[in-house]
Amino acid sequence: MQTYAVIVAGGSGTRMRAAMPKQFLELAGKPLLVHSVDAFLQAFPEIIVVIVLPQDYLDTGRSLLTQYFPSQAFRFTAGGETRFHSVQQGLAQVDGEGVVFVHDAVRCLVSPALIRRCYEEALRSGSAIPAIEVRDSMRVLTASGHQPINRSLVRAIQTPQTFRSGIIKPAFTQPYRDAFTDEATVVEASGQPVTLVEGEETNIKVTIPLDLVVAEEVLQGRKK
Repeated sequence: MQTYAVIVAGGSGTRMRAAMPKQFLELAGKPLLVHSVDAFLQAFPEIIVVIVLPQDYLDTGRSLLTQYFPSQAFRFTAGGETRFHSVQQGLAQVDGEGVVFVHDAVRCLVSPALIRRCYEEALRSGSAIPAIEVRDSMRVLTASGHQPINRSLVRAIQTPQTFRSGIIKPAFTQPYRDAFTDEATVVEASGQPVTLVEGEETNIKVTIPLDLVVAEEVLQGRKK
């Protein structure tokens, strides 16, 4: 079955306080975006990779990926106003039946093993959403203040969020809602259930400068 990776790199990365979007920052000598793309190509060498970038960085992205993957053909599109709209733009480049991964470009430590695990579950149930247990005590805000919640019932959600194309593409024809924080919420709003799979503690999202330090340590540990 054909596989597609919609790699969303449409953000500006203001929390990183860098001169360029964080997907282009380097980790162990390579941009974060390159690390993410490489993981998908390792998992599925014939995968069709769709890159969603800010309009002003489309040429930068093309040049960069040509440098690192000269024999690989990519599909590019500009991102939209929100994550929902950026993913919607990426899905417009998916033109056939298959399994679609939607992945944050800055989750650059994703492993090929997790990608394949998501693929297998999506084949079985139609979707696969990687999730991990939370270790911290959790509280939820209420009208009167806040209250503790049972952390054993809480999961932190990651990407790649993975679906059969016949499930995710129709879901993204809905009008946008503020409640759409990820692809799973969009698909659920369309009336389809989603399946959680075990994620990875190291599949962190690089958002602030400290995350780059942690990511560097993870890569060094993998080399050892």
